[in-house]
Amino acid sequence: MRVFLSYGVHLFTVSGVFFSFLALIASIERNLPLVFFYLAIALFIDGVDGSLARRVDVKKYTPNINGENLDNIIDYLNYVFVPAFVIYWLDLVPEGMALISVATILIVSCYTFANNSIKTSDLYFSGFPALWNVVILYFYILNTDPFTNLLVIYALSFLTFIPLKYIHPFRVKAFRKSTLSVLMLWMITTVLLLYFNNLDESLIRIAFLFWMLTNVYFIFLTILRSLKNI
Repeated sequence: MRVFLSYGVHLFTVSGVFFSFLALIASIERNLPLVFFYLAIALFIDGVDGSLARRVDVKKYTPNINGENLDNIIDYLNYVFVPAFVIYWLDLVPEGMALISVATILIVSCYTFANNSIKTSDLYFSGFPALWNVVILYFYILNTDPFTNLLVIYALSFLTFIPLKYIHPFRVKAFRKSTLSVLMLWMITTVLLLYFNNLDESLIRIAFLFWMLTNVYFIFLTILRSLKNI
């Protein structure tokens, strides 16, 4: 039974690659809200598959499959490759800068996935953790211009090598309850801003305000944890 469950967890992890393909199709169709929908499903899968794997002890019951390698392959597709394609295909950076921007994202993110020190002892990410799927989401919600997007891409690429600490909401024990609550609020307000922007303008403004406050919370945690190393 445990062997069956272990293979089931791996199959659940692998399903993320299908949603990356759907997101790629949606980006070709220039439908960014749909891209974010598929990437959100992939993000959910990535957020819970690790806990499921540990619960059923996949390393013991399916030793022939390296779940961590499998997870990294799918994460690279959903967090890096598809967002990089979106940046190129939807002209999110100035004309003439698309290929070099995409190359920067793809190459720098390879370092992130190969970095043995990407996680601290308390499970924070050390350096920007290649969350380019979230970056293009911010480009869309904030409606930033191509030049600003370009600056952000290079700033975050540089921060990949700077040991600032970024929280993993599901793994870091410190502030976990408050972090998960804020994350839930971030998710709700993000959905409102993405898919319900035809609501009353005052409600959208309130949603945007709370969305911004959640970002302040995560920035505060990054600063707080990073200062411990100074």
